[in-house]
Amino acid sequence: MYVKLHKSYRTVVAICDSDLIGKKFEEKFKDGIKQLDIRENFYKGQEMPESEVISLIKREYKEDATFNIIGKESCKAAEKAGLVDAKFVKKIKGIPYVLVLM
Repeated sequence: MYVKLHKSYRTVVAICDSDLIGKKFEEKFKDGIKQLDIRENFYKGQEMPESEVISLIKREYKEDATFNIIGKESCKAAEKAGLVDAKFVKKIKGIPYVLVLM
């Protein structure tokens, strides 16, 4: 998984599965077209194993960070860290994603 921290008044934590970098997914729904655009400049930071990603999520959650998470492995890590419940994970073209805004 790739993790990239974007520092501003609040840290934005971008996490995605390594195999999704640079891809774009789009799907039409009743309320319009939704897309996932997994850009390298936003998501491609440090590559980390699941255990480190879980630790980072727990640490950044305590600091009031927001999270942008895409991919099966990444969403599972967020669930294991206690950040999200599976029922809040959405999908576009079968790709799971979750946004956590504090």
